[in-house]
Amino acid sequence: MLGVMLVAAAAAPSGSVEGNWLTERKNGIVTIFDCGAALCGRLVWLRIAPSDDNPHAVDNRNPDPKLRGRSLCGLTMMWGFRPDGRDHWSGGAFYDPQSGNTYRGTVSLRPDGRLGLRGYVLIPLFGRSESWTRFTRPILPCPARAPNGR
Repeated sequence: MLGVMLVAAAAAPSGSVEGNWLTERKNGIVTIFDCGAALCGRLVWLRIAPSDDNPHAVDNRNPDPKLRGRSLCGLTMMWGFRPDGRDHWSGGAFYDPQSGNTYRGTVSLRPDGRLGLRGYVLIPLFGRSESWTRFTRPILPCPARAPNGR
């Protein structure tokens, strides 16, 4: 019985990834939430630079022309991540509105409290990683315009 309990404890996530996360480039905030038996993430804030080719913050690179006019604010951009060991989730997908591509991926809560994300096409070897930091301050309205020169 003790062995079963130890295996179950090792497989269960120890930290909560639910909450707000600032992206690596500090140009977006994603709220990660429980969406049933999985984790999902919604874009709740993004910064629009003065030189941005998408000043209205719409999903203009979506491969489906019918979705190109929807707002990026509030867009679910990650879904289907299920627990896969201690502080690790897999089996989900990320949508990248900058490219219009969807990638398979993994999420892990690192010992330093940062969130590690890995998106890939076929296998994790062919992918890209990011590190997000927890965001605990109030969130400004979405989208936010960056001041000139920033």
